Amino acid sequence: MSNLVTNVGHAHGHDHGHDDHHHDSGEMTVFGFWLYLMTDCILFASIFAAYAVLVNNVAGGPSGHDIFELPYVLGETALLLFSSITYGFAMLALYKGKKTQVLGWLAMTFLFGAGFIGMEINEFHVLISEGFGPNRSGFLSGFFTLVGTHGLHVTSGLIWMAIMMYQVQKNGLTATNKTRLSCLSLFWHFLDVVWICVFTVVYLMGTL
Repeated sequence: MSNLVTNVGHAHGHDHGHDDHHHDSGEMTVFGFWLYLMTDCILFASIFAAYAVLVNNVAGGPSGHDIFELPYVLGETALLLFSSITYGFAMLALYKGKKTQVLGWLAMTFLFGAGFIGMEINEFHVLISEGFGPNRSGFLSGFFTLVGTHGLHVTSGLIWMAIMMYQVQKNGLTATNKTRLSCLSLFWHFLDVVWICVFTVVYLMGTL
């Protein structure tokens, strides 16, 4: 009997240690992702700086005031802001352990994000078809680089989100999936903040 109690105690201690290991591993993963976001901040800061240098180099071509359609960009911005809100609801459902709600909110977030990318691609297509491509002037090179880099990040986030929806559907709200969804949450909200900066510096200041 004493051996049974001892074995149960060891097993319980092992499980507890295993849970602590998962918890510590998850925290380290999120911390590591924070470090990645810091490097991404440096990347975007560098591109913003390059854009600030090139913004007045229009080479006889159009300026932001001539080509930007603020109502259209406001529509893009609204989509991305709403996607950030719906992802927040997904995280709330995650903390409550409600798998179906997590998947539902992630699907809505994906649709908003996809709509944002669709509008951005259309904007680029219209500008290039009118002869205002990135090779037209320094200003347009800076514009396409900055906005395009953000768009590539959002596209990466959408791919990641689709993979996570599959993982949650298949494996449920495991500790690993919770950690990955937390990292994706940081990434998605980070892109939202970067877009606010893009909207203000590029579009709003460009049309004034």
